[in-house]
Amino acid sequence: MDQFTINLLFVGASFALYIGIAIWARAGSTSEFYAAGRGVHPVTNGMATAADWMSAASFISMAGLIAFTGYDNSSFLMGWTGGYVLLALLLAPYLRKFGKFTVSEFIGDRFYSPTARIVAVICLIVASTTYVIGQMTGVGVAFGRFLEVSNTAGLLIGACVVFAYAVFGGMKGVTYTQVAQYVVLIMAYTIPAIFISLQLTGNPIPALGLFGDHVASGEPLLAKLDAIVRELGFNEYTAHHADTLNMVLFTLSLMIGTAGLPHVIMRFFTVPKVSDARWSAGWALVFIALLYLTAPAVGAMARLNITDMMWPNGTNSEAVSVEQIENDARYDWMATWQKTGLLDWEDKNGDGKIQYYNDKNAEMQAKAEENGWQGNELTKFNRDILVLANPEIANLPSWVIGLVAAGGLAAALSTAAGLLLAISSAVSHDLIKGSINPNISEKGELLSARVAMAVAIAVATYLGLNPPGFAAQTVALAFGLAAASIFPALMMGIFTKVNNKGAVAGMIAGLLVTLIYIFLHKGWFFIPGTNSFTDADPLLGTIKSTSFGAVGAMVNFAVAYFVSKSTDAIPAEI
Repeated sequence: MDQFTINLLFVGASFALYIGIAIWARAGSTSEFYAAGRGVHPVTNGMATAADWMSAASFISMAGLIAFTGYDNSSFLMGWTGGYVLLALLLAPYLRKFGKFTVSEFIGDRFYSPTARIVAVICLIVASTTYVIGQMTGVGVAFGRFLEVSNTAGLLIGACVVFAYAVFGGMKGVTYTQVAQYVVLIMAYTIPAIFISLQLTGNPIPALGLFGDHVASGEPLLAKLDAIVRELGFNEYTAHHADTLNMVLFTLSLMIGTAGLPHVIMRFFTVPKVSDARWSAGWALVFIALLYLTAPAVGAMARLNITDMMWPNGTNSEAVSVEQIENDARYDWMATWQKTGLLDWEDKNGDGKIQYYNDKNAEMQAKAEENGWQGNELTKFNRDILVLANPEIANLPSWVIGLVAAGGLAAALSTAAGLLLAISSAVSHDLIKGSINPNISEKGELLSARVAMAVAIAVATYLGLNPPGFAAQTVALAFGLAAASIFPALMMGIFTKVNNKGAVAGMIAGLLVTLIYIFLHKGWFFIPGTNSFTDADPLLGTIKSTSFGAVGAMVNFAVAYFVSKSTDAIPAEI
């Protein structure tokens, strides 16, 4: 059986399972659509939350970004995991205790203001839509490879599948679908990692293998990797090279952005009791840790494998030949990924070899001139393909490659569904029922939620065709927006006595300053070519657009505090 057929079997079987569960658990009321009837067990909710949380950014993109940068990109791991601890301890139990369906409803009631609720809806839609772009980017990468179609076709197919089970199932259907997706994605992530760790280090636990010895050379794995990347002119893998201020702000932005993400917070409205919200947060951390402890090993081992493939006889010998790439079965993955447009190479100097090195490094330029090289010939390697290509690079069995296909799609689709639910509930429950038409029937509210979700899918698909970065980078922008707008409002709503005018002013200020900073660097409304700055040369010192959310949050807190102090006191009943 060929690889394409195996991929279809794994992906088809998993999709049949998801859609079957969505039909079985379809929402028949607004309570089931928004909060799954508040009857989800904490362990089940923890697993569903983990699937909701571990998106295309975590599954597909994060290890790729770590692999090609090393230690400096460990901020993704620290920020996302640390943020979940904040969410579990500071927000989830209190929000569940308040007893509302949505984040915007909490903000509107706590700050006794319909305006606060509408502003919260706008903040939520902006952050969630940006986040969905990252998921749809991942969907396009995964579908494009495993159905052997273009990235664009893959994205359109994925959008149709999300529409099929998210629109009809609501929170109840999505919850149980996400449990199945968690099982698929964690198996798909850890099984290849175990195989590769055994190959390279002899240790079946990837997180331990990372700090073990490389079997072939007898050296520590990370020391071996450091030596190889240095020889090719890249930064040392385990050392800190980036700007420390930007790294701290980026980690903080991811942390507080995590704690302000509406689609994750919504999961804690689905459990029966406040204590269950605490327990489900604890279980979610356990399930998340299984992937996050494995990711650094996946990144490092994949980087070592890729380098070995490009320099099969060592970095001081000949590079891989074009003939070997075209005829050796171990290199079939390169031709397959080339079809997606996410991987490419070019024999620039016509020597029949593909030299992979850092041609921007001064020492390597001297070596290149000496050897007659004319630049890095691995001209394109999209970071988002690394995890999906990893089993093929390591020459693992066909069924493992098929499993990874199903896992990558499960990760992207589960989070996309959760985000679309957050958007649709904000529009139907908070905007239409809360402000425009309070007397709308339950049937009309459900219909408006589904229409809102369909529109959100269409917008996200369109923007996903030209994303402002790799999946994890696009998601980081969404975290920055959530950090600057929603997180401060929730914290002030729970722990301070800020009034409604302060909360509204703070949210608007935080969102606008962060959104403008992002658009200045990524293009207005993410339209290519409309940016005035780049993350390589930012507007404010060394602060990149992905790190600005922490600054936006400080602006939010400061504006809310000063406006609240200079306006009316909070009513006694509030």
